[in-house]
Amino acid sequence: MHMIPIPWRHVESWTCIACGRCCKGYDISLRFEEWVNIVRNYGAGFTEPRIDRLCLRKKQDGTCIFLYSFLDRWFCGLQETKPRACKLWPFKIYDKPKYGEPREAFYTRWDKKFFIYVDPLCMGLRWGEPAQEFTQKTLPEFVEIALGLREKQHYSTSDIPYRLMYLRTREKRKFRRPPPIV
Repeated sequence: MHMIPIPWRHVESWTCIACGRCCKGYDISLRFEEWVNIVRNYGAGFTEPRIDRLCLRKKQDGTCIFLYSFLDRWFCGLQETKPRACKLWPFKIYDKPKYGEPREAFYTRWDKKFFIYVDPLCMGLRWGEPAQEFTQKTLPEFVEIALGLREKQHYSTSDIPYRLMYLRTREKRKFRRPPPIV
């Protein structure tokens, strides 16, 4: 179920709570270099070529093939090389208003105009007047990621300590090759 995104000015703050909702039911489009990286490291079976784009493959239940659960939390197996589309969720950043309410979606960074919306299905959103950390740290980080100026996430990902060795999933052996598509 997809809903119409809402302008960012209705959001007090956002924190990833590792609920996994962003990895369930959404098609994840890949940039060509992301697709090459995944194919090189995991195999072509982890992606799904379509007529108009390249996507991450989904499991039978509709979840991302790299999503896994640990201690009631959901984790991304591509955390270190997560696609840009995944890094940006639940935010949608445009150079023109797309979902209406341009004054509420308007955001300026480096004298450039952006229109930022959020997917209201994200459970990590807190509604209200935007907090200072949200406007001065979280939103700028999302804009930098959208523009390709930043790869590392700090405010735009869960603060669960991924550095623990048992949570590292970058190794190929963590993920089995999917069966061939018949």
